[in-house]
Amino acid sequence: MGEVTVRLDDLPLRDDLRGMTPYGAPQAALPVALNVNENTHPVPAEVADDILDAVARALRDVNRYPDREFTGLREAFADYLGNGLTREQIWAANGSNEVLQHILQAFGGPGRRALGFTPTYSMYPILTRATGAEWVAVEREHDYTLSPAFAAEQVVRESPDIVFLCAPNNPTGTPLGLDVIEAVYAVTDGIVIVDEAYHEFAPHDAPSAVTLLPGRPRLVVSRTMSKAFAFAGARVGYLAADPALIDALRLVRLPYHLSALTQAAATAALGHAETMLSMVDEIVAQRDRISATVAALGYVAHESWTNFVLFGGVDDPAATWKALYDRGVLIRDVGIPHHLRVTAGTADETTAFLDALASVGSRA
Repeated sequence: MGEVTVRLDDLPLRDDLRGMTPYGAPQAALPVALNVNENTHPVPAEVADDILDAVARALRDVNRYPDREFTGLREAFADYLGNGLTREQIWAANGSNEVLQHILQAFGGPGRRALGFTPTYSMYPILTRATGAEWVAVEREHDYTLSPAFAAEQVVRESPDIVFLCAPNNPTGTPLGLDVIEAVYAVTDGIVIVDEAYHEFAPHDAPSAVTLLPGRPRLVVSRTMSKAFAFAGARVGYLAADPALIDALRLVRLPYHLSALTQAAATAALGHAETMLSMVDEIVAQRDRISATVAALGYVAHESWTNFVLFGGVDDPAATWKALYDRGVLIRDVGIPHHLRVTAGTADETTAFLDALASVGSRA
């Protein structure tokens, strides 16, 4: 039993899926895992207790289907985002990837094109192709930034149906100005997705693209609870958009796609937003500590508004990655030549990484 009798290529797979590889980062049981941009701080005990109580209450009715419209959770997200949003402008799903998949299912598909500025989040092309659309990759400017004129020019040239703007960008950490979003929206008739998965790690006075929603019915602002909320294992993503766009997503979602237990846990966590986000400043401090120290070691730390640092000047990324691995520290080779990426963890995890990197060899 379990013996492999056929290969994937032997199955009647869709032609456009042949040759694709699943998303995945290396997983290893190392003492310090800083490779997938998780929040390495645990959920505070008092919040965990409240979440457990909420899930226990939900279990009493788990024989029934959950609220299909997850009304309470949408109200909680609207309250959290503020800016006058209502629940009719909110959508949620099992992680931000499913949120993005719903958008692609509704507005992408065969014969349509989605554009992203690379290097960017590696799931964008996977989700695009898996839903039958064509992925169009255009490069960023030399320092990974995007200016309004440059971004708009690429969108006009390619005329995509969907545009992905990662703000701030993964895997580079690069900030994205609201003026870029406005410029791109003005030159396309398609859907513009602003992925703000890391927005909480930006400076406190950095405005969200949520402020641009009024009068822009094709604009979508996507968020996640996986990062700042330390809720990666719960798999909860959400977005804000015009109510008409939310209606479009109902056409493609699976029935009762958010379980009653997920809704209960996420709603309880949002009720403790201030506590849940109390660790963000500490993570930002560790991020900035990493940037300063890798620069002192002779590497190039790119500006980051996220919970990670992309650093360049690495002569042999594979060898450096393996040397850190052998020292019990797991970071990420994201495929950018002469670069590696590391998540900002706890103070102890940061120290372990920096000590390991220094022992590998300084470039200074």
